[in-house]
Amino acid sequence: MTILLVLLTIGASGAVAFALIRGLHAFANLRPADVDEAGLPKSLTVQNKMMFARVKWQAITIGLLAVLVVVAGSQ
Repeated sequence: MTILLVLLTIGASGAVAFALIRGLHAFANLRPADVDEAGLPKSLTVQNKMMFARVKWQAITIGLLAVLVVVAGSQ
């Protein structure tokens, strides 16, 4: 059980890193002239999407770590 939780935690941490890197890449490639129909830069929507994805994966990772501590403490 603990091995599965460790692997899930590593996977979720990887997803956090991926969302962070993709959001930073969108921030680095900000082009104000490239706008969508609402007048917002297209990379701004990618930045917001990746920020919320990063927060979601961080919450999942923290939850998995909490479960891992409880499981490891009971053994």
